[in-house]
Amino acid sequence: MSVPELKADDVNDLLSRHPEWSLARDGKAITRSFQFADFSQAWGFMCRVALIAEAHDHHPEWFNVYAKVDITLTTHDAGDTGGLSLRDAKMARAIDALI
Repeated sequence: MSVPELKADDVNDLLSRHPEWSLARDGKAITRSFQFADFSQAWGFMCRVALIAEAHDHHPEWFNVYAKVDITLTTHDAGDTGGLSLRDAKMARAIDALI
């Protein structure tokens, strides 16, 4: 089932509310890097994000090296080829609330 893709105005609103996130993949995703003091803090953050992702049934793409965590949010079933949806906006808000 296709999920409605955010309109350009909604994407701009999302980025204005979450300025640490930036567009990626030709506007089909948003991404943000998080830097922590050490691996333990990064891992703890990832665990908290994982619990949120399960509750939202919307899982991030992420990459971790030691104290850095890179997160990309996109909705694979948005529009015809994937893109940003309300799910990504909610996840960005929830993730930002952890910091």
